Amino acid sequence: MSNETTDPVFQLVKSLTKTEKRHFRLFAKRQGSTEGLKFLQLFDAMDGQALYEEEKVLENAPAVKKTQLPNMKANLYRQLLSSLRLYHASQNTDIQLHEQMDYARVLYNKGFYQQSLKMLEKVKVSAQQAEMPHIALMAIDFEKLIESQYITRSLEGRAESLSAEAIDTAQHVSQIHALSNAALRLYGLYIRMGHSRNVEDYNHTTDFFKANMPEVDLTRAGFYEKLYYYQAHVWYHYINQNFKSCYRYAQKWVDLFELYPEMKYKQDTLYIKGLHNLLLSLYNMLYYSRFVEVLKKLEDFSADPDRRPTPNSEVLLFLFIYTNKINSFFLKGEFTEGLQIIPELLENLNRYRSHLDPHRMLTFYYKIASLYFGSGDNYKAIEYLNKIIQYKDTSLREDLQCFARILNLIAHYEAGEDEGLEYQIRSVYRFLGKMNDQQEMQVEIFRFLRNLGDVSPNELKEAFINLKEKLLLISADPYEKRPFLYLDIISWLESKIENVPVQDIVKRKYRHLK
Repeated sequence: MSNETTDPVFQLVKSLTKTEKRHFRLFAKRQGSTEGLKFLQLFDAMDGQALYEEEKVLENAPAVKKTQLPNMKANLYRQLLSSLRLYHASQNTDIQLHEQMDYARVLYNKGFYQQSLKMLEKVKVSAQQAEMPHIALMAIDFEKLIESQYITRSLEGRAESLSAEAIDTAQHVSQIHALSNAALRLYGLYIRMGHSRNVEDYNHTTDFFKANMPEVDLTRAGFYEKLYYYQAHVWYHYINQNFKSCYRYAQKWVDLFELYPEMKYKQDTLYIKGLHNLLLSLYNMLYYSRFVEVLKKLEDFSADPDRRPTPNSEVLLFLFIYTNKINSFFLKGEFTEGLQIIPELLENLNRYRSHLDPHRMLTFYYKIASLYFGSGDNYKAIEYLNKIIQYKDTSLREDLQCFARILNLIAHYEAGEDEGLEYQIRSVYRFLGKMNDQQEMQVEIFRFLRNLGDVSPNELKEAFINLKEKLLLISADPYEKRPFLYLDIISWLESKIENVPVQDIVKRKYRHLK
């Protein structure tokens, strides 16, 4: 059986780029020892396999005995990480600073205190310039250690200035942790609860936000303090479906990187996430002209020759560019045109499969199904909806599972699959019964579809009109907005009432937005 997904050494070997592999071979050969040649042989044996098979590894690395394999793999893992650390040091300021801290420790251990202090001063200045106060604090603590134990003939008043530096830097570090904790906990609250469904949810989220957000003086705050402050506000307003405020803070998030342009490259994943959250807010606000501008900004950054690609950044760029490309087709009602990107989307989904969690995969399946449904291809929509419905862990994205089932009901109805519709109705009924989070829109649609078989053909139009009026009343409730973010049921009802394709209805709405 393949151990590809469980063997960390094999995973690391297969993740290397050509230049990283070349660097590792040179790095290994520098050691010039028999042991070095052994783990290089093991590396080549693993690199030559598509799937990890231990017997073939031993066959292709004859210098490695079976009893030696666990220790040799552990050694290879350490050597790979050492090589990668050296290879990526020039692109990672924190790696460079930690290395200089190590040099300062070596000098200190050798008794060269003045040289160690000079090295620490350089680390401290560079860390402060790079907005890394946690590393600056480490350097200050080391300086304090040396100054307190040895007579270094440093400047008069050094003890006071070091103490003041330590207090100020520690305050910044403490505030960064408090703000990043708040942002993370609010994100966790969203994953657990989703959007606020009622006044109780809103009050709970607001109390949670106030309890976790520290007092912040933004005029004195550094880059990361501001960043996490904006992140926390984005999540708070997103949970409460206040998309205008969400947009305002997402814009501040992106603007922060414009004030610190070098951070776009040093913290590219945070910049990419900021652009995505800005796009998400604009999409929910139906602000198409600005949406297009920001999407181009994201695509331009992806193509930026000064950007150093990493697996993390490439996966995020794939996720967010394709998500927002599909969203742009939804906004314009260009469902048929949107089908053109599905082949390349599926190719990339397969390419990045090992980096994607099930939640991301299910979200893409839902978007693909929505494109097919909007274009009138109900059978392809059902195919992708079934990928969600048949996923075993129904607790994962329960909201998505619910709307996949409702859209599946509608697709079966549109396809004239009466037998399939009856089965789907029973399935949805069982699923809704297990849900803790039924909202009026879901219940009303299900009730309508369940009774649809009893409606005569000449009464259908009136039935669609009545359902539309009920749903419009429901959608006016700010706490009932969430279901309409997943399913544009109003446009579908209008298409049935007017007897035109649903994408024509959405296109007409888009023209009014422009």
